[in-house]
Amino acid sequence: MSETRREARAKTSSKRRGIIAGVVIASLVMLGGGGFLAWNTYETPIRRLFDLPPPDFVGEGSAPTVLVSIGDGDYGDAIAQKLFDAGVTKSFDVVYETLLADSSIVFYPGTFEMKTGMSAAAALKYLANPDNRKVWKVTIPEGLILGDVLALLSEGTGVPLSDFETVVSDTAQFRLPEEAPSMEGYLFPATYEFEYGATAHSMITTMVKEMNTRLTDLGVPLDDRYALITLASVIQREAGSNPDDFGKVGRVFTNRIENGWKLQSDATVAYGTGNLDTVWTTDAERADASNLYNTYVHDGLPVGPIGAPGEVALRAALEPTPGPWYFFVPINLKTGETVFSVTAAEHGRAVGQLQAWCRASEENAAYCE
Repeated sequence: MSETRREARAKTSSKRRGIIAGVVIASLVMLGGGGFLAWNTYETPIRRLFDLPPPDFVGEGSAPTVLVSIGDGDYGDAIAQKLFDAGVTKSFDVVYETLLADSSIVFYPGTFEMKTGMSAAAALKYLANPDNRKVWKVTIPEGLILGDVLALLSEGTGVPLSDFETVVSDTAQFRLPEEAPSMEGYLFPATYEFEYGATAHSMITTMVKEMNTRLTDLGVPLDDRYALITLASVIQREAGSNPDDFGKVGRVFTNRIENGWKLQSDATVAYGTGNLDTVWTTDAERADASNLYNTYVHDGLPVGPIGAPGEVALRAALEPTPGPWYFFVPINLKTGETVFSVTAAEHGRAVGQLQAWCRASEENAAYCE
C-alpha cells in the first residue's frame, strides 16, 4: 500500500528535524567546552524541540548505591523525579515517558537500595518488585520478657535501645488496659518486616496493633484483655515447648481460679524477683508477700503479664482443654514431658519422678539447677 501524502510529509519533516538536530549538535561539539556547557544546560529543551528521545543510561547500573524511598501514593512524576535526583536514571523524561507508555507498572511503598546509572527500564523493573524493598526483619520469640524484646528490636534494626525504652515508658499513648503496670505482654511475638528507617515508636505501635488484632480475631472483649493476656503470659512461661500442653496448663490455672485456689506458679514468683532466666524458686521467695507477682501468697492472677504470649497461649487462656486437673509438673526437662494431676497425692508422686530424673545423671542435673 502506498503511503499517503500526510505520512510522506511527516517523514520528510522528521528527517529535516533530525538533520537540523544533527547540525545543532555538531555545532555545539565544534564549540568545544562552551558547546559542552550549552548542551548540558539545554539538552532537554533541544531534545523536545527536535522530537529526540530523552537521554537514558544503558544496563543495570553500578556502584555506588543510593537509597530511594517510595511513599504510599507517590505518582509517576514524583517517582521519576526521585530516580533522577538520586542519580539512578539519566533524566526525568526517560522515566516519565516510559511510565506513560506502560500503565501496567505498579509500585510498592518502601525504601529501595538501587545502583546508579541504571536504564529507565531496569530501574522501573527493580521498583516493581516488592522483594527488593530494604526492610528490617526481626523475629521476637514467644515468652520473652519486655527487656529482651526491646534488645532484639535494637539489635535487628540498629535503633538505639534507649529509643525503645523511652517509647514503652509512656504506656498511656497506647491505650492499654488501666490495670496494666507496663508494656509487658502487649507486644505480640512474631517475625516483623519493619520499613527501613522506621522509628522506635512506629515499630512498637505495629506490635501493639498486632496484639490487638489477634485478640479481636479471637473475639476477646476489651474489658477482658488484661486478664486474658496476663493468664496467657503465665501459660506461655509454664507450658514448655509442647503445644499440646498449653491447653492443659490453661485448664489447671482456670480450675484453680474458679475454685478459689492460689495459682502457685513459680514462673510468676521468679518474674517478680527479677530472676528472669529461670522458673525455679526458693522457699523464701515463695513466702515473700512483698512480691506482687507471687501467686503462692496472693490470690488470683499476678498484677500483670510476665512475658509476651503467642497465639497458642492466647487460645489456651481463652479456651483451655477440658479436664479435672489442678496440678502439673514436668518429669523430663529435656523433652518437656509433663504430668497433669487431679489430687495433691498424685502430684506428689509426679514430683518424685522429676526428682529422680534430676538425680539420674549429671546431664539431667544441669537442667534442674
